Amino acid sequence: MTASRATVTGAPTEAELIDGCLRGRQLAQKLLYDKYAGKMMAVCLRYAQTTFEAEDVLQEGFLTVFRTLASFRRECPLEFWIRRIMVNAALRQHRRNASLVAVSDGEYPETLASEEFTLSNYNFQELLEMVQELAPRYRMVFNLYAIEGYNHKEIGELLGITEGTSKSQYSRARVILQTKLERLGTPIRHVS
Repeated sequence: MTASRATVTGAPTEAELIDGCLRGRQLAQKLLYDKYAGKMMAVCLRYAQTTFEAEDVLQEGFLTVFRTLASFRRECPLEFWIRRIMVNAALRQHRRNASLVAVSDGEYPETLASEEFTLSNYNFQELLEMVQELAPRYRMVFNLYAIEGYNHKEIGELLGITEGTSKSQYSRARVILQTKLERLGTPIRHVS
């Protein structure tokens, strides 16, 4: 068996997947989707309020991936590039739905968190549900800052809000999550 034949029978490399997709090969597209869909669904679920909404974001994201794959410069792992597309698809979905959601600040505690807290003691599914229950504006800022690593200035630019509003919404999201965790009866570990 030749070396090129061995590559064909084994799992394709990232470069082979990209090249196959760029040539319009449906099998390569399916393999790329299968390889990353699970991880990207987890990203989408953090931004969406429902699984249905997350599935829409995932579908829109992968359509963008396949439509713009030729612009991928291969300077970073493909997974990072796809993740950025999913986050942007979630932000577009949020902008489309933003006018449909009204939130009363009265539903949430007034005190803002001053200490960091860790979520490592909690089950992923419970945490995901709590994050999904946040008002969309808080959920977006929380995810972008705490998980994706954007700073508040960048978040402000992405969401069309001020840096101060981003900081405030992140702080409120933390308070809400802390309150929900305290209601579960589990002590919160504060990081000093």
